[in-house]
Amino acid sequence: MRALLLIATFCLIIASAAYAQQPTATPGSQQTSAQSSTAPVPVPEPSEKALSYYHGNIALWIVNTLWGLVIPALFLFTGFSARIRSWAKRLGRWWFFVIGVYFIIFLVINFVIDLPLSYYQGYTRQHAYGLSNQTFNKWFSDEITGLAISAAVGFLLLWIPYLLLKKSPRRWWLYTGLLAIPFLILAILIQPIWIDPLFNKFGPMKNKELEAKILQLANRAGIEGGRVYEVEKSVDTKAVNAYVTGFGATKRIVLWDTIIAKLNQNELLFVMGHEMGHYVLGHVWKGILFFSLLIIAALYAIYRTAGWLIKKFHRRFGFTELSDIASLPLIILLFSIYSLIVTPVALAYTRHNEHEADRFGLEITRDNHAAAMAFVRLQQENLGVPRPNTLYKLWTASHPTLGERIDFCNTYRPWERGEPLRYGDLFKQVK
Repeated sequence: MRALLLIATFCLIIASAAYAQQPTATPGSQQTSAQSSTAPVPVPEPSEKALSYYHGNIALWIVNTLWGLVIPALFLFTGFSARIRSWAKRLGRWWFFVIGVYFIIFLVINFVIDLPLSYYQGYTRQHAYGLSNQTFNKWFSDEITGLAISAAVGFLLLWIPYLLLKKSPRRWWLYTGLLAIPFLILAILIQPIWIDPLFNKFGPMKNKELEAKILQLANRAGIEGGRVYEVEKSVDTKAVNAYVTGFGATKRIVLWDTIIAKLNQNELLFVMGHEMGHYVLGHVWKGILFFSLLIIAALYAIYRTAGWLIKKFHRRFGFTELSDIASLPLIILLFSIYSLIVTPVALAYTRHNEHEADRFGLEITRDNHAAAMAFVRLQQENLGVPRPNTLYKLWTASHPTLGERIDFCNTYRPWERGEPLRYGDLFKQVK
């Protein structure tokens, strides 16, 4: 299933704005020392445990990358994908159901193949490093829920690109890429309402004083009509997160209960300022357009190379046309390869957006110390390494490194020098 989700992950990376765990602060506490708000915050050295976790992450990235290439290749070169297609034809008969049945069989087999690695990464390893509270039943239930959602979406929608492959073999890549745009918009619209509550309980904020301050900050940022939700994530993780999601009627500000428990009020307000920056600066809309172009480019590359591979290996593959549903592992394999090539470009784009959201958060709160301390706590609690290897950063980091973010929080103070704020004209004056 990991290979199947690569395309969705690649698209939805634009929505990532995670802020990891924050441990020791007392909720609602305030910074009172004038010196503490102006003195630079040093970048902590990573602990031995953090270095061990970091090196493990590098190894797992290599394993996952190879895994995402080897598994679809095995489906192809053993002819197993063609056999699944034959099973689907016997079960589904009509073309639409053949596509859907094939996808579900393929998805379930991938899920089973992936399960040991998923269990190690998502459950065993997180508990071994003290990063998870999740019970096995909750972890497995979430995995099954994710599988069911993927099966439903794939069954209902996979026929569209395969219809385009059949009807327009020369332009399918363009039409499919263009159709990805409304699909992503729809996903962003419905996820807060229909998908997220399947995994965790959402409710109103319990701390009404903090809720009022967040809404006041949102009003200053020009976000009106938003609602604040507290999500019960402590049953799963010790990590923290807060985000602004949706648009129109689904617009909402979401805080994990862990972030409320582990950050002080000033740190929390900076994090919210950062997340509001993503919303106000239009990063989701811009990201949809940017990543849609990358998707179209990747699909075009698949179009240019898949025919040659089918011609050369059609006897082993068991199909002669890309419009055959048995070609799905080939599309996944090629998409994985081309995504790997363009990943540094994609992540450089998201790091730029995260940096500008940091700037927005600093300008709207003007609390450099709280901002820097939020990232210090992130490093300590999430076993972070502040200055990772350059190659690791280029291929895995959707955010600037923690060292870069702390340095920026220490030095970015244009208001103290009488310089204009980059986003000052976006802030509303609240009476």
